[in-house]
Amino acid sequence: MPQRKILMLPPLHHKGLNKILEKVGEEATETVLAAKDAEHGGENERQALISETADLWFHSLVMLSHLEMDHQAVLDELARRFGISGHDEKASRQP
Repeated sequence: MPQRKILMLPPLHHKGLNKILEKVGEEATETVLAAKDAEHGGENERQALISETADLWFHSLVMLSHLEMDHQAVLDELARRFGISGHDEKASRQP
């Protein structure tokens, strides 16, 4: 399966940002639906959630790459937020 995703990268890049964003949105929806199924489901539903989350992360990375942004910035932002409540983090953002 990972090879299929890797092979999708160049065509998706060439289709432009709108197509990439469409794919991110699609994967986000599929991830939400898979999470709902996994809540009371069995191992198959839990594995489907892992798969959909991987798809969402992958296409989010494609989006960042298309915008010439490094994934490390996201990791740095998550590290910055570690140990901070969501309310405090949101309040600290610049308008």
